[in-house]
Amino acid sequence: MRWNLRMTAAERGIWKSTELRRQLAEAGLEVSAGKMSALWTGTPTTIRLDDLDVICSVLDCEPSQLLIREPDKVAARRTSMTADGSQPTDAHPSTTVTPRLGRNRTVPPA
Repeated sequence: MRWNLRMTAAERGIWKSTELRRQLAEAGLEVSAGKMSALWTGTPTTIRLDDLDVICSVLDCEPSQLLIREPDKVAARRTSMTADGSQPTDAHPSTTVTPRLGRNRTVPPA
């Protein structure tokens, strides 16, 4: 995914992060200067859906305008994921997941 906040904001005439931060505050989302800087200059590793909703409301956009898919990167990852150097298959292997019971845990009821 590519984070497209700056371009989307620029398309709406918002050129500075401080201006967007002020508008977000008016809409009820208080963003710290550090978090705003991270949202403005980079790609967030996480974002709350409520925050994304307010950002979309302020910018009058859809989440798909802020989060742009990059299928080429996904395809490149898929081909480089095998450890033994063989080509990966498209089929998902059927594996059984067995839960591990840690200390002070009980078996779920039958």
